[in-house]
Amino acid sequence: MSDQRTSPLRPRDPRRLGPYELVGRLGEGGMGTVYLARSAAGVLVAVKMVRADLAPDDEFRRRFRSEVNRVRQVPPFCTAEVLDADPDHEQPYLVVEYVDGPSLAEVVEERGPLTASNLHSVAIGVATALTAIHGAGVIHRDLKPRNVLLAPGSPKVIDFGIARALEATSAHTRTDQMLGTVAYMAPERFGPDTDLPLTPAADVFAWGGVVAYAGTGRTPFSADSPPATAARILTQAPDLSGLSGPLRDLIGHALEKDPANRPSARELLDLLVDGPQRPAASGAALDHQPGLRFAAQEAQAVTGVQPVEQFAAAAAEPTLVGYSENAIVTQPVPTSAAGPDTPFTHDPTPRRPWVLPAAVSLLLIAMLAVGGVVAALWPRGGADPGATTGPDDPGDSGSDATVLLADPLGRQRLWIASSDDKERAGCSFDGGLVVRRETRGVFRCKGPVDYEPPDVQAEVKVRLLTPNSCASIWMRFAQFRGYQVRVCERNVYVGTHKSDVTEVYKTFPLDDRPIEVGAPATLITVSIVGETLEVLRDSELLGSVPVQDKDISGGRVVLGIYTERSAPVKGPYAVAFNDIKLWPIER
Repeated sequence: MSDQRTSPLRPRDPRRLGPYELVGRLGEGGMGTVYLARSAAGVLVAVKMVRADLAPDDEFRRRFRSEVNRVRQVPPFCTAEVLDADPDHEQPYLVVEYVDGPSLAEVVEERGPLTASNLHSVAIGVATALTAIHGAGVIHRDLKPRNVLLAPGSPKVIDFGIARALEATSAHTRTDQMLGTVAYMAPERFGPDTDLPLTPAADVFAWGGVVAYAGTGRTPFSADSPPATAARILTQAPDLSGLSGPLRDLIGHALEKDPANRPSARELLDLLVDGPQRPAASGAALDHQPGLRFAAQEAQAVTGVQPVEQFAAAAAEPTLVGYSENAIVTQPVPTSAAGPDTPFTHDPTPRRPWVLPAAVSLLLIAMLAVGGVVAALWPRGGADPGATTGPDDPGDSGSDATVLLADPLGRQRLWIASSDDKERAGCSFDGGLVVRRETRGVFRCKGPVDYEPPDVQAEVKVRLLTPNSCASIWMRFAQFRGYQVRVCERNVYVGTHKSDVTEVYKTFPLDDRPIEVGAPATLITVSIVGETLEVLRDSELLGSVPVQDKDISGGRVVLGIYTERSAPVKGPYAVAFNDIKLWPIER
């Protein structure tokens, strides 16, 4: 596929799911994998396959079936339409419309904040999607820029998640987990009582954060760490500098601390499209995008208003279900008549300040006191990347005949200790393969000299031990050139490294999940197939990059250090690696 957002299938991936032929990978999360597929009619679709370990659970299948039934009721107004599902398949799957377009996050990262007309298109499109979603009794729960695709005709909100039950008693949901991305989570989501159901107001808060990000290139509560971001969400006013006019005011209302003070999604849409102070840019956006105008008008015409009380009442339903990762979370709503004739359920004008509950204040203080204890703020799939095998434990690779090599890196084995007095750098073993430099620069460790297949996947745990240090992984490295993945505190860089010259092809910002110095290990997976290189962090796709350098055709996988561009001349600088595994990828 020529689409840079699609990566090749891996050896263990199925080639078909039901009547759908799988042709590539679109993403991966804690609950499953998303594939690009082709239907029997030749139409491209996105197929979301549930993780294998969830498939045998009959309770999970029941909830998955109930969830699919609810989500299929969401009208396809600026949303990716649900097309098919098979909860009874050996590995349950969901099929949704394939939306061919970059995400809002990708566009802002590459080009900066949107122009006024494009910004209002996003504001209207996402409000339209939330109006449709909420009108069907569904709550998104993880609305963020990567869940907004800028497709031709109108923006579309996607889910890219896999169904799972949300009750704390579920065997698949740890009580210390919370769905969502910290920078776009409403204040009420940080409360101590996680049994209370969310309302659509949480999505409205996320709408404010998403639109503010689109218009300024930063989140309105931006901070250096997830706990600090959560603290600002709970205690400070949003930073809306760079925005102006009626849209700024509307974003401010959406970001109210008290959920009762926020407008509903339908109110947002009506104010953007028909309000007495409708921004002029909104009219321009609608005039140039008839598809967006049609979707907004249809959402207004056929979508009833769901009173907040109906969502709260759903908490007692035994079929409470949801999507994880980048997902729509559904809550079945009791059948009732449509909402009142007026689309406004309340006056969106702020009425009173919100007082931070004492219990939440104590929770926040405790969270900040422990610093790194932020696991409760977002889902994590798979094994704990901070856990490492012992120095004599070769890992579980012996059960997988396709593994090319596996080394825990706890002692000299495939990688060996080395040093260079001139470079004032070296590689040693101290709870892992530790790479140190006393001055700014690069250093590679001595490892296996075997040439690996050109199409290969490397998985390794990395730790950053000092500031301005980047763990570096070279792929297809030979004759002092290869593709380089640099894992730094705030960014992951992908590019080429030839002798002393580096060229960055793509930068993947780590946004609100920086890799903290001294934190537990982060699992990095790098796959290179043909002319595509893909990077995952803790099983979450960061992105894919085309790699077409004619001077780089094959070689080894190499580990080492590369300091940040802004690093001082004098260090020290240090990183550590554990548990590396390599697999061949067959095309």
